[in-house]
Amino acid sequence: MTVTRQDTDAVRALQGLADGRSSVRLRAALAVGTTPDPRFVDKLVERCAIEPEFFVRDMLTWALTRHPVSMTLPELLREVRSERTQARSQALHTLSKIGDRRAWPALTRALLSDADDEVARSAWRAAVVLVPEGEEAALATVLATQLGRGGRETQLSLSRALVALGDVMVPALLAATTAPDPRIRTHALATQRLLRDPDAGFECAIEEAKRAVALGGAGQEGR
Repeated sequence: MTVTRQDTDAVRALQGLADGRSSVRLRAALAVGTTPDPRFVDKLVERCAIEPEFFVRDMLTWALTRHPVSMTLPELLREVRSERTQARSQALHTLSKIGDRRAWPALTRALLSDADDEVARSAWRAAVVLVPEGEEAALATVLATQLGRGGRETQLSLSRALVALGDVMVPALLAATTAPDPRIRTHALATQRLLRDPDAGFECAIEEAKRAVALGGAGQEGR
C-alpha cells in the first residue's frame, strides 16, 4: 500500500492534537481546519471534551466548522448527551457556531437548566442562535426560570440571551420582576434595563436593580 504525503500529514496532525504542549495542539487544530478531512471529525470532537486550554478548544471548534455539517452534526448531538460537562459545553458552543437549526431539538429544558453553569451558558447561547421562528417566546419563558442563578458572568450570559430574543421575552421578564426571591427580581430588573438600554453596563444595571428591590419597587415595566 502506498502511503501518500496527505496520509502522513493526517497522521502528524492527529498526533499533534494529543501533544502535551498546547502550542503544538493549537497548530495541529489549525492545520486540520485549514485542510478539512473526514477522518479528523471524530478526533476533533473527542479532543474538545478533554482539551484544557480555552484557546485550543476555540480552534478545535473552528476546525469542526470547516467540515461538512452532515458529518459534524451527528457527532456533536451525541456529545450534548455526554456525562462529561466539558463535552456538553463545547459541543453546544460548536453547534452555536455552525448554526444549523436541525440541532434545535437537542436544546432540551434539561440542558437549558443544566446544573453546571458553563454548560447552561453554552446552551443559552446556542438556543438563541438555533431557535426556530415562532418559538422565541416559549424559549424566553424557559430561560426566565434561570434568572437569579450563579455569579455575575452567568447572570450576564443569561441577560444577553434574553435581550437577544427581543420584545418576545418581555412578558416572561415582567413576571419575574414580582418573584418572591429578591435575586430573581434583581436579575429581571437588570435585564429589563439592558433591554431598554443595550449600552448600559451590566454592573450598573445590577446595582440599580438592587436599589429598586431594596426600596420595594419593580422598576419600569416592559420597555
